[in-house]
Amino acid sequence: MSDLKGKVAVVTGASKGIGAGVAKALGAEGAAVVVNYASDRSGADKVVAAIKAKGGKAIAVQGDVAKAADMQKLFATAKESFGGVDVLVNNAGVYKFHLLEDVTEDEFHRLFNINVLGTVLATREAVKYFGPNGGSVINVGSNASAEATVPTASVYSATKGAIDTLTRVLAAELGPRKIRVNVIAPGGTETEGLVTAGVKGSEFEKALVERTALGRLGQPDDIARVAVFLASDASAWMTGERLGATGGYR
Repeated sequence: MSDLKGKVAVVTGASKGIGAGVAKALGAEGAAVVVNYASDRSGADKVVAAIKAKGGKAIAVQGDVAKAADMQKLFATAKESFGGVDVLVNNAGVYKFHLLEDVTEDEFHRLFNINVLGTVLATREAVKYFGPNGGSVINVGSNASAEATVPTASVYSATKGAIDTLTRVLAAELGPRKIRVNVIAPGGTETEGLVTAGVKGSEFEKALVERTALGRLGQPDDIARVAVFLASDASAWMTGERLGATGGYR
């Protein structure tokens, strides 16, 4: 427990799924973790308790990533509690699959507001709190933006394509300030959301696994280990990169 000792990490959407896995992994490596959640306070508290049970430091902070005022409060609380911010993991996101004719304006804006605007607003606040040594921004994208063309996922895939582009552009813009920006592109990952969506045990899951070289769905811990790497000095010469974490999905 030393790679991230002394670092402070903010993880958005960390009450469950990939976000919870990332938050716990960062805490296990020594980072103090701010566990952001939108509505699931119980889930966030469980993540905080898990981090503390292993000797780590963590707090839960409510906030909607698509609201600037909430993001201002989130990062102000991080500084007040732990003294600053070194790592931001933009994990908060939603997905909904629709046939083109069923896409509504409200659903389009909901996906883009949370997945894309939320990433912009959280990153905008984080850079105000990074110190003279810079920081690491880790965006959570998806292989749906490139490798996995999923019918009915047009809007969701477009949001993740936007995250890929934001990553490259912000890496160039923020590089002079020693701020690194990278994106993880997970493949099919077994989370609560995937189960709720009915993917578990479906033909869609079977098709995902068949196209995955390692022969299974990913787990949150599989993604979390990549996030730990990007948060640490081991990746100090990496920015603007897109790292696939797909188990060899093709």
